[in-house]
Amino acid sequence: MPSMHTSFLPVVHARVVVIGLLSALVLAGCGSTSRRVNYEPEAFGSTTTHTRDYEATEAQTCEAARRALLSQGYMITAANADLVTGRKSFQPASEVHVEVEFRVVCARESTRSGKASRNTVAFATALQDRYGLKKVNNSASLGVGAIGSLSLPFSGSDDAMVKVASETLTDERFYDRFFSLLDRYLEGPEGEEEAGAPAETPAASPPPAASSSQPAPVPAPAVTYPVTSSPNRG
Repeated sequence: MPSMHTSFLPVVHARVVVIGLLSALVLAGCGSTSRRVNYEPEAFGSTTTHTRDYEATEAQTCEAARRALLSQGYMITAANADLVTGRKSFQPASEVHVEVEFRVVCARESTRSGKASRNTVAFATALQDRYGLKKVNNSASLGVGAIGSLSLPFSGSDDAMVKVASETLTDERFYDRFFSLLDRYLEGPEGEEEAGAPAETPAASPPPAASSSQPAPVPAPAVTYPVTSSPNRG
């Protein structure tokens, strides 16, 4: 007859395995929940931070956005009638490099009835990439046929910029300054319309009368004829 101790071991082992699996599932669920919370901070409550309405066409709005970015030192990477993108580099510290990619999309606003409106909505988004300086150690090695690889006591290091963070800028004041500058370029300088209007041409004066090169004819002297007097019959 088998002993009770021998038959009890498989049951204990099975319980330990089941408890371990349940613990792993619980830990995995907790970890996934925390990551999901970290990646879902959006409330979708504000629609004014990244958008503005303009009484202009899509091409006019994006052209004003392109000029606004150019005036601030951005390098334009793409520009057409409904999209403008630009990049600008910053160096806040000796070992920190920051790049901002600005993107503007111009879309014609439509009414609820589906008819196209004369207004255009400008959507602006800025993505900030942060890079850090990282040192990579390199050691020299020498391959010997009989012995193998032999490491030498000579080493060096190379500096490389590595991306350490990437974030979409959400500061309302940052976008307010950009949209104010876009509005200035969209309106244009004062007096532009007056300068662009064609100047009125003065009415052409009638050509002067052509003067004759020949002298005016001299009138001929009057010719007198003698009149005979009639005899007095009275």
